[in-house]
Amino acid sequence: METETHRQAIKASYYSIAGNAILAIIKGVTGFFGNSYALIADAIESTTDVFASLLVLFGLKYSARPADDNHPYGHGRVEPLITFAVVGFLVVSATIIVMESIENIQTPHKVPKPYTLIVLAAIIATKEIFYRFINKKSDETKSSSLKADAWHHRSDAITSLMAFIGISIALFMGKGYETADDWAALFASGFILYNAYLILRPALGEIMDEHLYDDMVAEIREISQKEKGVIETEKCFIRKTGMTFHVDLHVIVDGTLSVNEGHEIAHNLKDRLLKEMPEIADILIHIEPHDTDHS
Repeated sequence: METETHRQAIKASYYSIAGNAILAIIKGVTGFFGNSYALIADAIESTTDVFASLLVLFGLKYSARPADDNHPYGHGRVEPLITFAVVGFLVVSATIIVMESIENIQTPHKVPKPYTLIVLAAIIATKEIFYRFINKKSDETKSSSLKADAWHHRSDAITSLMAFIGISIALFMGKGYETADDWAALFASGFILYNAYLILRPALGEIMDEHLYDDMVAEIREISQKEKGVIETEKCFIRKTGMTFHVDLHVIVDGTLSVNEGHEIAHNLKDRLLKEMPEIADILIHIEPHDTDHS
């Protein structure tokens, strides 16, 4: 089911697609007429960003589908899968930039035009703004694929910054330094690959149900302790599915209570947790008696 969180994430992805498309055109045209191979390589990277953002949009829309018989936990796991694809685009981008840079270093060419620096400065500022906006939305929505898209903007800003430095060296140092922007693009590919790893790591943890949510566990325990009848909490396991979470919680109650009384405590606690922590899609509560070994 599409929630307000999903709608915010989808809206952010539309901005990302439009921004990447416009900047890719600006970079390509400026790089071609301004004799900057670094800008042309940057335009190639931005073009792959457009396709990556389209993938993110697809993932966000698909993950909003409600649970069904074949997917009782919903469709949220498509998000880390999309993140893997985005990482693939980053690796491809870095590879293309490396190949283009090596070829251009070996090919004599003119020094880039001075106005390319003005364009690059504007692109760097724009990309950083996009990164901060999309990253904020990813934190608000808990979307791993949106986080990957945000880092795509940051890697693009880094690529443009390297191009800015390279072109500046070529312009101010003059003859013999024409390939400085190509070396800058080559250097930037290393940053892109490193960012790819930073994006991949949490997505891999999500798909493997790695324990990454200590703060959420602490909040669940704190809320549970406030519920009448709850003596203590024991095991608490959390798995992330898209922008929501599924929780398994063991709760310790008075062992002399009836089954109905224990069930009522569990039901009340579940309602309370779902109300106070809307990011939780569902929670399974197991009741343990206080007067027996519950280890």
